Amino acid sequence: MSGIRGKDTRPELIIRSALHRLGFRYRLHDRKLPGSPDLVFPRYNAVIQIHGCFWHGHDCHLFKSPSTRTSFWQQKIIGNRQRDQASIKALKRTDWRVLVIWECALKGKYRLPLEEVINNTVEWLHSETLELEIEGDDTL
Repeated sequence: MSGIRGKDTRPELIIRSALHRLGFRYRLHDRKLPGSPDLVFPRYNAVIQIHGCFWHGHDCHLFKSPSTRTSFWQQKIIGNRQRDQASIKALKRTDWRVLVIWECALKGKYRLPLEEVINNTVEWLHSETLELEIEGDDTL
């Protein structure tokens, strides 16, 4: 597990690169904020978390519960989800807006076009909406 990265993941780099090309500037992994959000946009009072579907227990086709050491993995994923909820709650209490982009929105058979994910993100940044999740479209 020491080889698993928590920062600079491929989905995160894709989103960062696209937003930077559009002129958005942000801070990375601000440890002063609850949960050290992946991207922090102080100008918009907004943060973006990019969650891996496995590590955060997303209910999608990319999540498959491991068949070995099931109790360990269940506890690990439950703990991750509880920390996610607590950090989002704490961010909202301090007037930060929160966007969660799930890995399945960028990867897998139900992924959305990157342009759509970025457009939704930009729209959200310019809006007053407090919270949003972007995930793959399994209705296809």
